[in-house]
Amino acid sequence: MSALAIRVQGLSKRYRIGGAAPGPGHLREALMDILAAPFRRLGRPRLAAADDFWALRDVSFEVQQGEVLGIIGRNGAGKSTALKIISRITPPTAGRVELYGRIGSLLEVGTGFHGDLTGRENIYLNGTILGMRKWEIDRKFDEIVAFAGVEAFIDTPVKRYSSGMYMRLAFAVAAHLDTEILLVDEVLAVGDLEFQRKCLGKMDEVARTGRTVLFVSHNMAVMRRLCGRGILLDRGRVVASGTMDTVADLYARPDPEGDAGARFDPRDRHGVGWAKVTDARIVDEQGGAPSKVIPCDADLLIDLSIEVTDGMPAGTSLRGLVVELIVCSDDGQPLLSLMNVDDTGVALPDARSCRVLVRLPGPTFVPGRYRINTFVGVP
Repeated sequence: MSALAIRVQGLSKRYRIGGAAPGPGHLREALMDILAAPFRRLGRPRLAAADDFWALRDVSFEVQQGEVLGIIGRNGAGKSTALKIISRITPPTAGRVELYGRIGSLLEVGTGFHGDLTGRENIYLNGTILGMRKWEIDRKFDEIVAFAGVEAFIDTPVKRYSSGMYMRLAFAVAAHLDTEILLVDEVLAVGDLEFQRKCLGKMDEVARTGRTVLFVSHNMAVMRRLCGRGILLDRGRVVASGTMDTVADLYARPDPEGDAGARFDPRDRHGVGWAKVTDARIVDEQGGAPSKVIPCDADLLIDLSIEVTDGMPAGTSLRGLVVELIVCSDDGQPLLSLMNVDDTGVALPDARSCRVLVRLPGPTFVPGRYRINTFVGVP
């Protein structure tokens, strides 16, 4: 019988909603909040249960060494929260996690990276945090840089990287450093199709080496391929556990509370964040209300709202943004990729926001359910 790699017992995580805590450095606001607290309680004897949001409730499971476990569920089910607690980024409200081995993670693009450090320095920093010695990192260094494709920029501060370069280096570091346990959250949801295929090949290799992997993704085709076992989370609780095929089939059943996949969910966002799609709708010819169902022979019209923030990398032009749409099957398998390929890209006005209407002429699709992923950034 295989040795144990991870044991999760009674894991729960509660967040307080309905109010914002003062940020660091706001001493005046913190003192005012303390002084005002007794008066707020006069009309509210005790905290209402509605102010507590449980992202996880009593989650328990075990993972054996060398096992690849898939964690699936709809947006807000608690998947990312579980991985953050297991990787010790976020403390639990209740329960415990036991780890038997060094752990590496790729939970958000560039988690653990310092923007003022170079790519080279960040590789060594992450390896040191994982408890690796310098000679161990030296042995993997060239392989990491080659995989990420950032050889010419390895001695440049990562804050000057494009979002694609930043993400490639983050994945390369997590996948190549020698850890017994690897946590990966939606790494295949970002990047172009070529990089997604490269990541998938690396994940296949990682799985074959006998490392323990916890993998979160909405791409059911990839989950079925990589994971032998899966668990399904719903509203913070484990509702199913078994073979990946069985759990994925259960997840694919229609949601009795409505078609959540027909709506744009800003929580399901990945990337650095300086350029982002703030809204996405499937509309009719008149640009009217969002449509959930369209005829197979009709044009597909997608209305995107795009915004650029002050975190834009130095030297990036607002007139060179690239918009990409990837149409996937209901189980997450990519079917079609669309991108503006002209030299000018998408030009944003001084307000740094715009709307883009994408038209895909019909007939294109056979009857069925589809997911559309949208991306915006620089080439």
